[in-house]
Amino acid sequence: MMTRLLSLVAALFVMVAAVPPAQAQEPLQLTLRDGVIEALPFALPTFQAEVAGSEQMAADISRVVAEDLTGTGLFRQIPSSAFISTPAGFGAPVAFADWRAINAQALVTGAVAVNGDQVTVKFRLYDVFSGAEMGEGLQFAGTTQGWRRMAHKVADVVYSRITGEAGYFDSRVVFIAETGPKDDRAKRVAIMDYDGANVQFLTDTSAIVLAPRFSPDGQRILYTSFGSGFPRINVLNVDNPSGQQQLQTAPGEMAFSPRFSRDGRQVIYSLANGGNTDIYRSDLTTGQFTRLTNTPAIETAPSFSPDGSRIVFESDRSGTQQLYIMDANGGEPQRISFGSGRYGTPVWSPRGDLIAFTKQEAGRFHIGVMRTDGSEERLLTSSFLDEGPTWAPNGRVIMFARETQGADGTSSLFSVDITGRNLRRVTTPQGGSDPSWGPLQP
Repeated sequence: MMTRLLSLVAALFVMVAAVPPAQAQEPLQLTLRDGVIEALPFALPTFQAEVAGSEQMAADISRVVAEDLTGTGLFRQIPSSAFISTPAGFGAPVAFADWRAINAQALVTGAVAVNGDQVTVKFRLYDVFSGAEMGEGLQFAGTTQGWRRMAHKVADVVYSRITGEAGYFDSRVVFIAETGPKDDRAKRVAIMDYDGANVQFLTDTSAIVLAPRFSPDGQRILYTSFGSGFPRINVLNVDNPSGQQQLQTAPGEMAFSPRFSRDGRQVIYSLANGGNTDIYRSDLTTGQFTRLTNTPAIETAPSFSPDGSRIVFESDRSGTQQLYIMDANGGEPQRISFGSGRYGTPVWSPRGDLIAFTKQEAGRFHIGVMRTDGSEERLLTSSFLDEGPTWAPNGRVIMFARETQGADGTSSLFSVDITGRNLRRVTTPQGGSDPSWGPLQP
């Protein structure tokens, strides 16, 4: 399906120099620099309103589905002004010749019905050139308040059927919402849809808060709070943020940089005690803790592998800030970063094949990825300050925070494909930092 619909065009950059006569018989050398993805052209006529009064909802859902797909950089929407015809009805035969004529490779049709506070969305996806439907049509139902989720679910199915990869649109991100000048910035834990919509604040501005992290099921959030004067780890329930509690950790001056285990039963974090910073693990049920590292170095930002067997973290035990991997129960770690510069904030991909990180080198900050053995390092971004990567649920996209330079600099959220393409700003009502991408919603 992927090879039939997506045109992946390899771009050849030919380096040709003047060839002296004596070398005229030598073969011409071609150098393959990179691949270029040609966005797939798709048509999405506005979903039909099956019930009077459903027109605006149908238009809104159609718009969000199209925005989800085009936002990936893999799809290009054909404007309605180019349409030769439009579907006569949701179940009417498709005039594939009309869609082929405008080079649409995929066609999405749908219908929306609003009854009171309930809305139903149904849709079909067609491969235009084969003239066949891709999978069976589906239907989603919910409340009018949750219409955006239904649009994201439609887009997830379309994305998955065309690319063969899991979708990521029906997901949420927890982050730090920021307001005010750089030297006196108010920060709150907030949650939003993956695209920046539906922002909700989960804490107030009474204390500095940092590094919120989703639980694997997306129901709980860990974050660091300075409410007591020293950093402590709090846990809150997304549906009841007022009932937050302080996490029981090992005795120490400061506890920070928390992250859930893959089963959500334990938390790994950094603890500063007597001038030494090490990584600990605490059981959420019993409160028992285990010290995982024990060196004079600063060791922080731990992240579990998807199977929970290993932990990647940052440490300056070698004299500079580098990345290490160790067994989930501790033990001797293995260094995996060996490039120039300093490495930090490592996060394991949901697929288990890559580790995302922040790198500082030559006065610039980068978001990068590498294999779990440290090979194939690739830098995806570069700016005055890029930091704090987090993975989309399907492991295809990374979100991070970017801060601009100067006293009036602001912090915003951005996303980028793991190829380094499609760098996009995530629009939020206020500044944002420390994103953590949650799982697909049920």
